[in-house]
Amino acid sequence: MSAIRYIAPALAAVGHAAAQSCSVSATTTIQNGGDASAIASCSTFSGSIAIATGVGGDINMDGIQKIEGSLEAKNVSQLTGLSSGTLEVITDSFTLNEVSLLSTLNFARLTDVSKVEWEGLPQLQGLSFTTGLQMVESLSIQNTQLGSLDGINLQVADTVYIANNNFLNDITMQLGNVSDSMVLEANGLNVSAIFPNMKWGNELTFRNCSQVSLPSLATTNGSLGFYANFFDMLSTPNLTNVGGDLSFISNEDMTNFSMPQLVKVGGGLNVANNTALRSIAFPQLETVVGALDFYGNFTNVSLPELSDVRGAFNLQSSRDISEACDKFDGMHDRSGVIKGEYTCKGADPNPQGTGTLPDGTSDGGSGSSSSSSSSSSSSSSSDSGASTLYISGATGVMGVVAAIFGLL
Repeated sequence: MSAIRYIAPALAAVGHAAAQSCSVSATTTIQNGGDASAIASCSTFSGSIAIATGVGGDINMDGIQKIEGSLEAKNVSQLTGLSSGTLEVITDSFTLNEVSLLSTLNFARLTDVSKVEWEGLPQLQGLSFTTGLQMVESLSIQNTQLGSLDGINLQVADTVYIANNNFLNDITMQLGNVSDSMVLEANGLNVSAIFPNMKWGNELTFRNCSQVSLPSLATTNGSLGFYANFFDMLSTPNLTNVGGDLSFISNEDMTNFSMPQLVKVGGGLNVANNTALRSIAFPQLETVVGALDFYGNFTNVSLPELSDVRGAFNLQSSRDISEACDKFDGMHDRSGVIKGEYTCKGADPNPQGTGTLPDGTSDGGSGSSSSSSSSSSSSSSSDSGASTLYISGATGVMGVVAAIFGLL
């Protein structure tokens, strides 16, 4: 049993101002609302806090401003609400996993969390984060009923994974950069992914989105991929360089995309199975370090500045593309612009790609499509049923508190 239930009366006698910093030697388990109230005087709580699996109803954690550790609730099937009007910082993870009745999440002042890991929250439809989360290293939100991410307005992040939230139709953030990866997939059918300030990213993947807005994106160190989306138009007016693969695959409603400033692709360039797309144009593109692989139903291909393709070149369409092939034939045979294996043909009822697509699926012809994938994050922590609470600078009446536990 947590030491909280024994120390609570002594803490109450001392008063709110006496204890400002508390530390525990192991994870402290909250068994009920009284346990949460017992640590209300700890403005800084050094240690991790776990909500016990048998807790029901609402838990309020007012009083704590900073948790130097984790806050977690795992398989707490009867917990309906979790809140704090004072908590601002969680230095490690904020984990909610398989909390089936949780419908209220209210953290008015929380702005800074190292890791947000929420999964399996079928009753959670909205957030009450008044100030809003702004600094998160890793954000993972899966299998919730959230309709928007109001209250999560990140400025920077290492990793973002938002998936399988069937009612989520708005993902808008002020993110300036993503240093590791961002994956959005299998959310609401009308989900808009809007990132007006994102200038740089590493690996960026957009899947099953009805709108993607990246007006400021200038470069990616890694790959940029658009798979099985529902938008009809995509524009990245400031994108100049993609460090890895650039892929448009199985976006069946897409009729046009615009990348007017793109100069270099550091990996492969893939435009495949976009059923409604008739024209492919990269007006400033000069270099493709990997393979160039276009296949589908298009009639026009414009690459006027292309001067260096170091991998294979595959251009196949179910429609007549003889004009494009006449131009590219010369670039392969005489100029050496295209250095790898070369294929260009049109009026083919079953245009083929060069092999495995960047999302891991086969490109076995125009009838193939990319499939959604999802991953789940899991975390483990040591959960101790007995932990000792230490109050920094304990003197006088706090010495009595310590004596209760035989610490003096």
